[in-house]
Amino acid sequence: MKLKKSFFTIIVVLFAFLSCNNDTNVETSRVQLNLIDLEGEYEKVLVNIIDVQYSKNEDENGWSSFEGFTPPDTDDPQNRVDLTELIAGNSLVLTDEDIESGMLKQIRLILGDGNALVILGETEEIPLSTPSAQQSGLKLKVNTELEPGFSYTFILDWDVQKSIVKAGNSGNYNLKPVINVIAEVNSGSILGRVADSEETVDIFLPISDAVVSVYDESDTLFETSLTSTSTDDVGNFVLQGLSEGNYNLKVEKTGYMTIESIEIIEVMKGVETDVETILLAQS
Repeated sequence: MKLKKSFFTIIVVLFAFLSCNNDTNVETSRVQLNLIDLEGEYEKVLVNIIDVQYSKNEDENGWSSFEGFTPPDTDDPQNRVDLTELIAGNSLVLTDEDIESGMLKQIRLILGDGNALVILGETEEIPLSTPSAQQSGLKLKVNTELEPGFSYTFILDWDVQKSIVKAGNSGNYNLKPVINVIAEVNSGSILGRVADSEETVDIFLPISDAVVSVYDESDTLFETSLTSTSTDDVGNFVLQGLSEGNYNLKVEKTGYMTIESIEIIEVMKGVETDVETILLAQS
C-alpha cells in the first residue's frame, strides 16, 4: 500500500495530561517524529529506514531505540520509503510514544541496504552510496528539554535535492542527507490547491507536480525561497514549519504561466492558513 501522508524540525504542543509511569514513578513526555520531504527533481528516492534512535547526552554509547518505531509498510518489495511521496502535507510517522522526560540531545535514523534513486522520467534504479548513514546513522541535534506531561512533535524535513550528490562523471550517486528539524509550536502552515484556470464547478482540472514556493514578504523580487513543495494528484499542497510572519507565494508548472502572490499571506502559530484554489493559465 502507499504510505499515508500527512509537511523536516521540532514541534512542541501542550498535551492535556500528566504522563508518568506508575510502577517506577518515572516522569515521561510524548514524542512524535514525522518525516516529510522538500520538493526534488527525481522520479523516486528510496531509503531503507531500519531503526530510529535518540540520545539524552553527548555520549556516543548513550543511544536508545524508539520502541514505537516499526519499519514502514510500503508497496516497495524491500519496504523502502519513497521520499518523493512525502509532499503536499503527506508525512510518515516514524514513532509516537512516551519516553523519559529531561534533555533530549539528538535523534538519528539508521539506514539499511538498498537505498536508490530513479531519475525523472525513467524506471531503472540507481544505487545510492550511504556509508556514513549505515555506520553511525543520520544524526540530528534537537537540544530540547522534555517537560513532563508535554507532547513534542519533531518534523524531520528531508531536502532530497540537496541530499543527492553525483560523483563526477562516474554515473554514481552518493546520499549525503540534509534534514531540517522544525518546531511547530513556533510555526504555522499554508495550505491550498492548484488547478487549471479552465476548471469549473462541473469540470475538475487539478494540476499535479506544480512547485509551490514561499518567500519572505520583504523578498518582493522572489529571489530566495524559504521552502517549497509539490502538489499531489488532486492539486493539494501544504507548506509547514513556517515561523509566524508574513509571506508571498510563487507557483510554477511547465506549460503554465507562473503566478506570484500579490496579497501578503499571514502565518500565525499553530494555525493552518488556507489560500484555497490557485488557478494557473496555460502558456
